[in-house]
Amino acid sequence: MTSTLSRPATVPDAVREVVTPRRRTRIFTLPEARWAAAAVGLFLIALPLQLLGAPAWAWGPLYALVYLTGGWEPGWAGLRALREKTLDVDLLMVVAAIGAAAIGQVLDGALLIVIFATSGALEAIATARTADSVRGLLDLAPATATRIADDGTETTVAGAGLAVGDVILVRPGERIGADGRVLDGTGEVDQATITGEPLPVLKEPGDEVFAGTLNGTGALRVKVERDPADSVIARIVAMVEEASETKAPTQLIIEKVEQRYSLGMVAATVALFVLPLLFGAALRPTLLRAMTFMIVASPCAVVLATMPPLLSAIANAGRHGVLVKSAVVMERIGQIDRVALDKTGTLTEGTPRVTGIHPLPAAGLDQDTLLTLAAAAEHPSEHPLGRAIVAAARDRALPVPTVTGFTATPGTGVTATVDGRTVTVGSPARLPGGRELPVAGVVAGLEDEGGTAVLVLLDGSPAGVLGIADRLRAEAAATVSALTELTGATPVLVTGDNPRAAARPAAEAGIGEVRAGLLPQDKVAAIGELAAAGHRVLMVGDGVNDAPALAAAHTGIAMGRAGSDLALETADAVIVRDELTTVPALVALSRRARRLVVQNLVIASVFITTLVVWDLAGELPLPLGVAGHEGSRVIVGLNGLRMLADSAWRRARGDAAG
Repeated sequence: MTSTLSRPATVPDAVREVVTPRRRTRIFTLPEARWAAAAVGLFLIALPLQLLGAPAWAWGPLYALVYLTGGWEPGWAGLRALREKTLDVDLLMVVAAIGAAAIGQVLDGALLIVIFATSGALEAIATARTADSVRGLLDLAPATATRIADDGTETTVAGAGLAVGDVILVRPGERIGADGRVLDGTGEVDQATITGEPLPVLKEPGDEVFAGTLNGTGALRVKVERDPADSVIARIVAMVEEASETKAPTQLIIEKVEQRYSLGMVAATVALFVLPLLFGAALRPTLLRAMTFMIVASPCAVVLATMPPLLSAIANAGRHGVLVKSAVVMERIGQIDRVALDKTGTLTEGTPRVTGIHPLPAAGLDQDTLLTLAAAAEHPSEHPLGRAIVAAARDRALPVPTVTGFTATPGTGVTATVDGRTVTVGSPARLPGGRELPVAGVVAGLEDEGGTAVLVLLDGSPAGVLGIADRLRAEAAATVSALTELTGATPVLVTGDNPRAAARPAAEAGIGEVRAGLLPQDKVAAIGELAAAGHRVLMVGDGVNDAPALAAAHTGIAMGRAGSDLALETADAVIVRDELTTVPALVALSRRARRLVVQNLVIASVFITTLVVWDLAGELPLPLGVAGHEGSRVIVGLNGLRMLADSAWRRARGDAAG
């Protein structure tokens, strides 16, 4: 192909401007960080001036700037919320700081502003880092691609400018610019970033390829089949970003309670200020105590208790090939107590493979010769069983001869001439001798094991039988065992296959309850039965026929590599790397995140209770109250971010493994 040897096209300047690579968010690009840094800097200048006895005109304006730089943004946000009849805790903090300044506690108010602004900046940085780890996936897609025109000329264009129907050239060592299908060429593509496969995958004409995967050897011409904005990588990022905008039920409950709590806290603050004055208390200490109470009783840490652990868990799962679509889902996954598994493509690999080679004694052939003849006849075929036979020959490194006179009869099989002999491969029920002994006995044995029998005729006479089956995933038994340990009940197998085909993989995986021969509505009914018995059911599937059950279950997880678009859209989470063992790991991770939420709520409650009691029963200095309140926010936030660490995923895998 001449285009593989052509010189790479130059990148136009306009394209260079469009394709600036994404980088990690710099701290000072965040407005919260800039304002917090300004407030801290001004405070550190003003504080020594005041402590060294400088005149008020030297440090007073600096403190005023601290109030302005650190307090204007939360204050403005609080006023906007107040206009919508919502009481924002940020506004209360700013009011408390201004109140402290009004009674001469300028230093204490400035310290409150600095700590509050710094805490907000840390939250913004943590959120940005989480978003960076997700959006970084988009960097896998190359910034530019080589588009081939109808006349064969090559043009370097921005990857985002590709359209469905464009043809692009991917040279060895380049990343593929868009999701599409190979038109010409052969190459080994490393697609671990999408599917998790450890070895490069051979791509030939007709094979699907994904944006961001790396072409190793050989040049490929690829026809774009998805808009870059709808590529697998782009959809991954979109789903995770959508998840960050959702709120878990616990968070929603907390926010509802927060409004009532905040109103009650304001009422208590007013009472704590007014009542002592009515009984003759001094203004200054009374106002100081009331403002300290308002600060330490603020539910900021409680509000932060829920979302950081759940969003961090979502980001962590995303890095390990699991897309959780919302914080609601992450919380619900840990609640499941029963699992239903689809068979084909979920419990099994979803790809037919040759499992047995049975030459007939009368034919005088050995296994390799029988397989070679069958593979040669099937090589031009596009049938999945034919591809399985050819793949088996390649696995054994058998040479596949060139054939002539190839014909294919739908429902029957294929016929071709191989080295001067006529070879027919097809259904035993449709070919001569397929219903007679000894062929019938071999066929019955293979079908009893849940496989499909393929008869091979040589010059019109039966020569042997090949057994083909969808192989159980290597990790299936370990996954079933882990899910049983986590839920206390063995998973249920729900499949549209016949009972005989479902029984063997179920037994090998350790599943006792099998519901076979189910139509999509029957799978929904099976999920409904389990739910009616009081179970919260997790459904794991991959096909179009699984989509209704995925939607009906308490939580649905789709296997991503071979999953249908409908299943991927319907499911609450997607296993992109197609590793079944990540299902129990995800359940364990969700439970860890939920435990962290409880920890955070306890921490926040202890801080609030301790500080409130101290302020009411004794004298809590305002700076110490501020430090305690903001310290609880930082502790709760950092505790939630522990779920971002790789160690959290490893521990979840350990929990799942028992």
